Amino acid sequence: MAGPLAGIRVLDMTMNVMGPYAAQILGDMGAEVTKLEPPEGDTLRGVGPARHAGMSSFFLALNRNKRSLVVDLKASGAAPVLRRLIAQADVLLTSFRPAAMQRLGADAASVAAFNPRLIHVSAFGYGQAGPYAAKPAYDDLIQTALGLPLLQGKGGPPEFIAATVVDRAVGLMAASAVGMALFHRERTGQGQAIEVPMFESMAEFFMGDHLSGLTFDPPLGGAGYARLIDPNRRPYRTTDGHIGVLVYNDKHWRRFFALIERPDLASDPRFDSMAHRSAHAGAVTALLTEVFASRSTAAWLEALDAADIPAMPLTRPDDLPADPHMQAVDFFPLFDHPSEGRLRGMAIPQRWSASQPEIRRHAPRLGEHSAEVLGELGFDPAEIAALLEARIVREAS
Repeated sequence: MAGPLAGIRVLDMTMNVMGPYAAQILGDMGAEVTKLEPPEGDTLRGVGPARHAGMSSFFLALNRNKRSLVVDLKASGAAPVLRRLIAQADVLLTSFRPAAMQRLGADAASVAAFNPRLIHVSAFGYGQAGPYAAKPAYDDLIQTALGLPLLQGKGGPPEFIAATVVDRAVGLMAASAVGMALFHRERTGQGQAIEVPMFESMAEFFMGDHLSGLTFDPPLGGAGYARLIDPNRRPYRTTDGHIGVLVYNDKHWRRFFALIERPDLASDPRFDSMAHRSAHAGAVTALLTEVFASRSTAAWLEALDAADIPAMPLTRPDDLPADPHMQAVDFFPLFDHPSEGRLRGMAIPQRWSASQPEIRRHAPRLGEHSAEVLGELGFDPAEIAALLEARIVREAS
């Protein structure tokens, strides 16, 4: 068995991006993840290009190292199946709102009565002590509520960040919480309930950059890190393309001024310290914009690499699989999926010296493992057949 979480059983009661991403991380780390899906399947099965219905590119990228069990939780006979799933799990990961979990008898208080060692992790929109507690939440809504589109718009029309950044960041936090709770259980024998609200978690994530003057009481200015919200902050145009450069610390700047044959700028009061450069972010960006327009991307990369100043060329996402570094580390491997044919995937990026995680399972078809999982739960063949006949449980067609 591979991975640091080998032997840990996770019940994944999540859909869309945040929860499935967290559960996939746990599966990558070796946990045995059972993805509990409704009869219509995870919503994300229909998002993105697909060769077959229910097996979209988005779903394939978020659900490897899992088995799919379909249970109609609205059916009257579903409760014993759910209870047995929870009773035999080490971790329950859910993105249901708490009221829905309570109706299912799967809230933290209810399940602690029959599985006190369970790690019950709820990743939902808003902390339950506030007035938004019952509101639904998605990535775009949380970005909006936190003002991220205003920062991203940089003085122009508000714009969403072009990634499900809230879902993925909070998914990482949820997966991290599971690991730490398992460590606590290893030392104490105690399970526990953990709430990971998107709104508060992402506020802590991005306001670490942007709390700025509001850090102080009374404030020493407004929110916003000037360098990040400078309207001219973008990859710099060269004579034949664009380049990303971060001339960051004092050492970088001294080397950079020597490189562009302007050593006098090292004593310019706008540029002579980190604090002064931060206060004059617009002037810094204007200087760099002007300078980088004078040479080709290749010429700049050669010069900046020689000076040990961080820089990278602008790459189209379509070209990333051909990047020489990505090819060297085999990050986008080609593989054969049992039902979807030849696919391109993504490797597990971490390297472990003693318990290297592995990709053990491809993303499952809807209900592909229903009978298999029920058998492991102790249901006999006649019981499984009855559950299928009553359409409480569904199998892949």
